[in-house]
Amino acid sequence: MLKRICAACGLIAALGLAVANTAASRSTSWPDALTAHEWGTFTTVAGEDGRAEHWLPLGGPTDLPCFVEHFQNSRLFKLVPGQETPLDYAAARSALWGKVRMETPVIYFYSRPERDVTVRVRFPRGWMTEWYPHAVVSQPYVTSRTIRNATHTSVIEWKNVKVAASVGTSYPTGDEESHYYAARRTEATSLRAGQQVEKFLFYRGVGDFEVPLTAVARADGGVRIANLGSAPLPAVILFERRGDKLGYRIQRDVAGETSLDAPALTGNLDTLRSDLQRTLVKAGLYDREAAAMVDTWRDSWFEEGARVFYIVPRRTVDAVLPLEITPAPDNLARVFVGRMEVITPTTMGAVDRAIRSNDATMLARYARFLGPVTERLLAKGTTAGSPERIRQLTNAALVSYARRSMICE
Repeated sequence: MLKRICAACGLIAALGLAVANTAASRSTSWPDALTAHEWGTFTTVAGEDGRAEHWLPLGGPTDLPCFVEHFQNSRLFKLVPGQETPLDYAAARSALWGKVRMETPVIYFYSRPERDVTVRVRFPRGWMTEWYPHAVVSQPYVTSRTIRNATHTSVIEWKNVKVAASVGTSYPTGDEESHYYAARRTEATSLRAGQQVEKFLFYRGVGDFEVPLTAVARADGGVRIANLGSAPLPAVILFERRGDKLGYRIQRDVAGETSLDAPALTGNLDTLRSDLQRTLVKAGLYDREAAAMVDTWRDSWFEEGARVFYIVPRRTVDAVLPLEITPAPDNLARVFVGRMEVITPTTMGAVDRAIRSNDATMLARYARFLGPVTERLLAKGTTAGSPERIRQLTNAALVSYARRSMICE
């Protein structure tokens, strides 16, 4: 049913080799060894059984500068005889359903000697959708058939990337505001790919894989958590925001099942940011990397609603996104945060009331996750309005959300 909501939208539609604690608090000196650090986010929506459900991750604006490259679908590959006709770009964005939005992985390098590296990331059951600098991307067309049978592996590769302070800091900018730029506020070595200079390698995608956590909303507003993997989750955070009030609970080293009560909405955002940054540093990031990650997501992570954040175990990251760097770095950290949106009874009630009163402001607060919420309302039954009226209000809120930032042609 969610597909009918979003069809009207169209275009809008953890560690391997550990880094020493002294390195985590490093100030300005660059090591002689080659160090690579990566961070990113796996964003999902919890179904009623707690597992990640299918949704439309590309149903809103990209919030990226226009110099960032994105998949064009029909322009990427040559059509072979007998192959299904690819969807055009707008149709592909509004039809590319998946369980996971792989958001903003960035790879930093640290090296005093100049080096040339090649980086290759595979993405089983996924599509690469945005990247920068220019890279070679190999993946199938987005068609109705490939969406239904996501058994392929997409690959993105940057060849002969020069890691060197001498390439300068003339990084590209745009007139539009974007959280993309926050990721540059680190001490990473500059790099050049072709003629493009940047502070990191960046990519995004949509995937159809399972994440290692389930989150079931309890009737009292709490959430029942289950770790589906064999490795403990280093940290799990239950966050909730209602208007100007927010609260959160943190539980460490979660193995098996646990239950978190709804947090009291008396929290402080600055305190939460500090707790998150300390958690990310403990997982393997440098101080400034952790601050850059939290700053990148300062609006999206802490918006209206309830969600669970968790540190994804390194073995899960390596399985979902196999990474090859040549020559191999002496030190490698891959720190990913899982974000699972939880549709609680409080969220359902807030959206139901907003529909009844035509409160567009309230509906807009749920942004790209409004579609899954209204679909849940329709499935459970609501007297707030007819299905057609509810879908119209949902589409109008999504259009308003998409207009907040530019989608580059």
